[in-house]
Amino acid sequence: MLAREDLMTLEAYAAVRAEFKRTAARHRRERQIQLGEHVTLCFEDRETIKYQIQEMLYIERHFEAQDIQDELDAYVPLIPTGCDFKATMMIEYSSPVIRAEKLQELVDIENRVYVQVEGHDRVYATADQDLERTTANKTSAVHFLSFDIPEPQRRELQAGAALGLGIDHPRYCQHVTELPDELKLQLVKDLA
Repeated sequence: MLAREDLMTLEAYAAVRAEFKRTAARHRRERQIQLGEHVTLCFEDRETIKYQIQEMLYIERHFEAQDIQDELDAYVPLIPTGCDFKATMMIEYSSPVIRAEKLQELVDIENRVYVQVEGHDRVYATADQDLERTTANKTSAVHFLSFDIPEPQRRELQAGAALGLGIDHPRYCQHVTELPDELKLQLVKDLA
């Protein structure tokens, strides 16, 4: 997982921050995929979360033990456990007016995102285990998703089975894509 001793002090992080950010941004792009024009998923791992925590501590100037632990408690649950994928889902529209309208239309979209191992049923995401982000009238622009992958499907993925990703929300056009090999390899590593 990730513990306090895995993090840099604020001073150490400040010294390497520019390069750390470049490396983290490149790694994050490798773990990102677009579903249709307006939904992006970034599959989280230890490195993406470590970067997020380091940035939060740096920006907020947190160096007290409890503040560091609070950040760990908030973000460590987003690291895959070996039997799941974890992702941040972002719903993106450039116009604030259109975004507000679409977030009303897309209520429950976070529960309609799935992965599908070739030859198996869809595995739908469990969304926002930390707190509720959707109301009866509007969904949030950001959701945290967890996909619990059954053991037989994990073995088949590790053996090379194809992996698809989709959304079957009635107001988001049934977007489906097969994951590129590079991203699939990253996710298979998450299952190790």
